[in-house]
Amino acid sequence: MQPELALIASGLAFPEGPIALPDGSIVLVEIKAGRLTRIREGKVESVADLGGGPNGAAIGPDGQCYVCNNGGFEWIERGDKVYPGEQPASYTGGSIQRVNLDTGSVETLYTHCDGEPLKGPNDIVFDAQGGFWFTDHGKNRPRERDRTGVFYALPDGSHIVEAIFPMHEPNGIGLSADESELFVAETPTGHLWAYALSAPGVIDNSKARRLLNGRSGFYMFDSLAVDANGDVCVATLIDGGITTLSAADDAPVFLPMPDRITTNICFGGAELKTAFITLSSTGQLVSMDWPTGGLPLNFLNK
Repeated sequence: MQPELALIASGLAFPEGPIALPDGSIVLVEIKAGRLTRIREGKVESVADLGGGPNGAAIGPDGQCYVCNNGGFEWIERGDKVYPGEQPASYTGGSIQRVNLDTGSVETLYTHCDGEPLKGPNDIVFDAQGGFWFTDHGKNRPRERDRTGVFYALPDGSHIVEAIFPMHEPNGIGLSADESELFVAETPTGHLWAYALSAPGVIDNSKARRLLNGRSGFYMFDSLAVDANGDVCVATLIDGGITTLSAADDAPVFLPMPDRITTNICFGGAELKTAFITLSSTGQLVSMDWPTGGLPLNFLNK
């Protein structure tokens, strides 16, 4: 059954990374346009030009917006839809950027880890201590692609470590309510993994990673958000929708969306019971009621 969706904005240039701010506005990236955008009371306004391919975004402990920049794509246009392609000729690498939402000023915090360039940073989540986890999805080229992983870094630019390597095109990332587990979605496999944590920024390698109970069929996973029950809501590509995977390994639930490239979900509004969803190939941000509500994010909802 098709959910009842409200259109928040259209004509966006491949939107992703939505953040529902307490003032009721939505900040998101427009990857194709290389910018950070705010949508407020029906008006779309540019916050900052970031270049490359701004992707996932999150609010840090200083109230600023931290953005994973994947370095951009070649773009494929099919009718009124647009799709990301291979690494562009203009590509100079990936980075983590910090944006002041009041002034639009941009700083680049990280471009490398232990001498290895970041390839295609994709999604980001802050823990309660103020550090952040992020995925590097890598880039595709005509006959090769990057091997990548998951990183942990501090927001002052002083520390970055590769915590998980390798993974198969890691994308969405999130934390359990008690921050004892890190959730990471792999795009082409359609797998959602849970990694035990032994301390902030530290994977507990004495425990095997856990695969959450998934769906059958062909689909891919993009970004994710954790709901108030601790279940993981993953934006789903190919069949287009939101797949909710149970932290207790109950059967997953799929909610279809009217775009095969449904890329992100976040929660906002009263009691975090409104879901904001990016329908990226058609350039739309939509919302719908989400009775379960979302898990509050550090430095945003708490």
